[in-house]
Amino acid sequence: MNRKQFLSLATLAVTLPALGFSTSGRSGEFVDVEIAPGKVRGIRNEGVNIFKGIPYGGKISGDRRFRRPAPLQPWTGVRDATQFGAPAIQSPRRNEPAPSEDCLFLNVWTPANDNKKRPVMFYSHGGGFVIGSGASPGQDGSNLARNFDVVVVQTNHRLGLLGFLYLDEIAGADYAGSGNMGILDIADGLKWVSQNIAQFGGDPNNVMIFGESGGGAKTSCLYAMPAAAPYFNKASIESGPGVRMSTKEAAAETTAMLLRELNISPKDWRKLLDVPAADLLVMQGKLPSVAPFSEKNNNKGVMQRNAGGFGPVVDGKVLPHHPFEPSAPEISRNKPLLVGWNEDEYTFFAWERKDTEPFKLDFDGLQKKLEPKYGQDTRKMIETYRKARPDASAPDIFVAISSISMMGLGSVDIAEKKAKQNGAPVYLYNFGYKSEKKIPGTDYAMGTPHAMDISFKFNNEIPPRDGSQPKESFFGGNKPERFEASHHFAELWTTFARTGKPAAKDVPEWPAYNLKDRPTMRIDTKCEVIHNRFTEELEMWRSIGKV
Repeated sequence: MNRKQFLSLATLAVTLPALGFSTSGRSGEFVDVEIAPGKVRGIRNEGVNIFKGIPYGGKISGDRRFRRPAPLQPWTGVRDATQFGAPAIQSPRRNEPAPSEDCLFLNVWTPANDNKKRPVMFYSHGGGFVIGSGASPGQDGSNLARNFDVVVVQTNHRLGLLGFLYLDEIAGADYAGSGNMGILDIADGLKWVSQNIAQFGGDPNNVMIFGESGGGAKTSCLYAMPAAAPYFNKASIESGPGVRMSTKEAAAETTAMLLRELNISPKDWRKLLDVPAADLLVMQGKLPSVAPFSEKNNNKGVMQRNAGGFGPVVDGKVLPHHPFEPSAPEISRNKPLLVGWNEDEYTFFAWERKDTEPFKLDFDGLQKKLEPKYGQDTRKMIETYRKARPDASAPDIFVAISSISMMGLGSVDIAEKKAKQNGAPVYLYNFGYKSEKKIPGTDYAMGTPHAMDISFKFNNEIPPRDGSQPKESFFGGNKPERFEASHHFAELWTTFARTGKPAAKDVPEWPAYNLKDRPTMRIDTKCEVIHNRFTEELEMWRSIGKV
């Protein structure tokens, strides 16, 4: 995954000062809400109250760089919450404020600030651990809030070097947990929800955490973290199976590499506090880029990094152990879990890299393409896939192998470990709606690429409310059937948020995953439960030690 690019993808308020209550109102009118630090003013739009850029933590720049945030200072008067807050340090983002070190802002979408106890859906954005924000348009929470009566919350939080530089071994007690500041920020956002979401019509005792890609890996970490445990009740890990995170040893070597690049001695590490954030971003790009889902030195190919790259660190405290290694986290034994992936994950990465070569392969070329990665197992792998999919072309098989190795094997691993725990249920899914959009420079359809699920599960694949002609979806294409698939996806997720069991009208009952018949929900225009899906393929992956 290229970490520098990614889908980036009121009435006039009637307010009871102590309660933050407002009527539902008309579009374009303001809504004032009183929360602990002071009043905020959002705006009502087509049946949804929207609050953007609410601060949930204090200063994290200057002497707070690489540390826990300063206390959030109260404000007087009414703070505007109609514009997004600054995203974390990264390249500038389209239609967003300039990135900033001080980036601890969150956004809330709610049907009404009426003290009704709606389920809360707390989303962590993708982009690995280095880019992204809670303001990406595909994940706008308005339709989920409007159409399914839930409250949606999304945070900005520290990313990359500024969020995950491991200094614990050289910087002293004030910097304990430094390798996990970005994920601790998200836990702070969850704590904010616990303290304030009732003012937005949400139930602080019914919170679902979810996220896609890097956001799925963040969710895996939160699922295993003591700092987050009191503040959520269920979780969904989507196309981002965070089975393992970075070890202290790998993180310490990354820090040593950075100091060498900057010509700073470890004993003079404090000089890092004076380096401009923009220069640190440039330096971050110079370090070895290790993709979040790299298979390098990693039997199962799921979220384990060697030196280089930045992300959560298994430090024994903030993150006591790998999220799902050797088993599902005991701390979340009683919290239901959704986990799964998209059928054609790989086509996103081909699109993003402008790589057309895999779609010209014949079977001899397929063998040569896979051999550098899989060596002597390549022939067995191709034979297994050709037998299981007799009508598949060489590019089809390349996409299938690449997609399941990126996101599928780790998802199955998580489902199996959660099922073995014999606690709360786990539900496994595949998203399978097929986009007809072609990968540029080829005649090969994208199918169900990585990240296409975002706009579907947020119910942002719907006809325009004004009755105008629908625009082509960025990944989802033009077919009107996508609206039905999006509704199914969103209803399954919001029902899970409400009850802990995914369900939707016109969708078969979704049984919990088990190790006997291994039920998987395939989400599409017509959803179906498939038992023992990918049996032959998974047996092959197990035989070569990849699951």
